[in-house]
Amino acid sequence: MSTEVVQTIFEKVCALPQSKQAEVLEFVERLAAQEEAPAPSRERPIWEVIAEISSEVPEEEWAKLPSDGSLNVDHYLYGAPKKSS
Repeated sequence: MSTEVVQTIFEKVCALPQSKQAEVLEFVERLAAQEEAPAPSRERPIWEVIAEISSEVPEEEWAKLPSDGSLNVDHYLYGAPKKSS
């Protein structure tokens, strides 16, 4: 933060009544606490969700997937002509 910004904040806070200065201090302390301890995210990374879902699929279902799925994704999704590998 620039010294100019700090100086401006300082001057404005000094101009406030004592009770308002105490409110400013409480506010700044709350902000500082939020910076130090961010709230934990309730969301899981996508790879954990995918791993959980895919672990529930039986092996025989995985075996039914085409081995050239990444090469011929347009064929399997949209009916485009198959590409040769």
